[in-house]
Amino acid sequence: MRVSQHSIPEALKNFDQLPDTANVRQPVVEALYACSSASIWRGVKAGRIPKPRKLSPRTTCWNVGELRTALAITGNQGA
Repeated sequence: MRVSQHSIPEALKNFDQLPDTANVRQPVVEALYACSSASIWRGVKAGRIPKPRKLSPRTTCWNVGELRTALAITGNQGA
């Protein structure tokens, strides 16, 4: 099955170039950890994934610097 380039979030394509102060949305976090939405929230609850920030009642984001630190610690072993 071929994956279209259009389905990859732009923030994920350029994740290494983003500053540590940038924020990304949940689809990027799911792709970074290669897991489902439910697994992301289980990882947050367990402390393996940094807690997100609420920008508005319907907008949740994660800090890029915190994600990089967490990925370095876990070695990207999934949520």
